Amino acid sequence: MICRSDGLKAREIAEVLGLDRQTVNRVLYRSPLMKELCWQDREYRWHGIVRQERPHAGLQEFSGYYSTVGEFMALSEEDWLEKLTEGCINIGRNLNDTRGLFHSFRDCREQMVRLFRDLLDMAGEDCLDWEIAFELRLKRSRYVRVYADVLVITEDRVFALEFKMKDRVDPEEVMQSAKYVPYLEIVFGPDYEVIPVLVLTRKTDYFDFSSVGQTDAVLPVCSGDMLFNAFDEYLGFLDSDN
Repeated sequence: MICRSDGLKAREIAEVLGLDRQTVNRVLYRSPLMKELCWQDREYRWHGIVRQERPHAGLQEFSGYYSTVGEFMALSEEDWLEKLTEGCINIGRNLNDTRGLFHSFRDCREQMVRLFRDLLDMAGEDCLDWEIAFELRLKRSRYVRVYADVLVITEDRVFALEFKMKDRVDPEEVMQSAKYVPYLEIVFGPDYEVIPVLVLTRKTDYFDFSSVGQTDAVLPVCSGDMLFNAFDEYLGFLDSDN
């Protein structure tokens, strides 16, 4: 409710949800997630940090780079890197390059440019209206820490892409890819399905599903050149009927 509104008081929330005021106040003032994802103005109205509708206003405040896919594709690599670097500084992202951070940034961009070139050929220009965020950092206190290399936001799905410059699947990195899904589901709301994907940029011609720990859950793992398969698995633009 809060993240879809222009500001709500506790009384209004209680009335709409059919809850007593005491219960609503207890959640508003004591829940760690509320402290991380919402704020209260001087008139005691509650607001969401990230608006749960397109475009997702507020998301840029926690991203190194945020735009539509079309705007991203129109930038040169150097212009994009300059904007990403400035954004990372603004959100407090550590830019220590001793382990090749900027090389990984460029590698990540290359994979995304290739993905959207593929999608433009396969699905058309609708994908240019999607949103994209690099280096998302929701880190407001010890309670909530959400990190994502890249988010691609379609009409009803959020693809959370974890990039590794490797050529082998590591079960721990599969777990890492899935780690923040519950928090992202809260950030984007019930109308969005959050899909984690592990991308191995030093592997080629690879697409499969890997188990998440000891659970029955699986997530897609792919090489950069096969990333479009992960999107097709959920969007179905390669179906013969489309």
